[in-house]
Amino acid sequence: MPGAKLIDGKKMADAILEKVRGEVLHMMPPPCLAIVLVGDDPASVLYTKKKAEACGKVGIVSKNINMPASATQEQVIAKVDALNNDRSVNAILVQLPLPKGIGEDAVVGRIVPEKDVDGFHPENLGKVALNMGGIVSCTPKGVIRMLKESGVSLAGKRAAVMGRSRMVGKPLAYLLTNEDCTVTLCHSKTKDVSAITREADIVCVAVGKPHALTGDMVKKGAIVIDIGTNKVGEMLVGDVDFESVKKKCSLITPVPGGVGPMTIAMLMENTVLCCKKPKEAQGNA
Repeated sequence: MPGAKLIDGKKMADAILEKVRGEVLHMMPPPCLAIVLVGDDPASVLYTKKKAEACGKVGIVSKNINMPASATQEQVIAKVDALNNDRSVNAILVQLPLPKGIGEDAVVGRIVPEKDVDGFHPENLGKVALNMGGIVSCTPKGVIRMLKESGVSLAGKRAAVMGRSRMVGKPLAYLLTNEDCTVTLCHSKTKDVSAITREADIVCVAVGKPHALTGDMVKKGAIVIDIGTNKVGEMLVGDVDFESVKKKCSLITPVPGGVGPMTIAMLMENTVLCCKKPKEAQGNA
């Protein structure tokens, strides 16, 4: 069979951002996204910069809040509370991971669900699990959009998701189930992962480890979504051994240029969605 066709996440993302920009043009005042960065982790600094730049491209106001790595959990929660009660702020994003000593569950759980643009709050995750709407986590939402826009019919497909994080693996498994896929969620304790992935029509990999999926782990014609980003020397690579896997699969996402741009596009889309939530739920200040 011929080599795999690339899913161009950047091209898809650009089209979505253009649509968001057109919508934001008619919103007065424009939506406001608060981006909270605690500490100076280089990767987190870069990610928040990219998110703020995307806001500028589509006309969303970005409110950038930088807190020192020495900030306490109580101080971070106090900042989240202030943003919850700020009616000029429609959406709140706390960049993860947080410095040691600050509980991510405590901080994320403090964001009111209506402003939880990342979709990490237990209420929003619960709604996704029960197929009741809610704000959907940006990366899993982007993966589903990529599959659909690539013409993939999801109903009845067997899907394997490698990685069970709250940010990606679990919500993605819920979303695929909601699309009538039969889903197996693999993790560090799963025995014989290869036996599972070789049976899957769709394999989504989000484990944070280069070459976690190799060509001998997928069947011919499979669809492979690489959600990982890893620095190897000066190169940015995914979780998939791209060269060996692309020879077997029918569709594959590259790294960079695949899921990453779609995550940013979904963040912009979610910010607009948060802005449309009832104003009475947006704080009292």
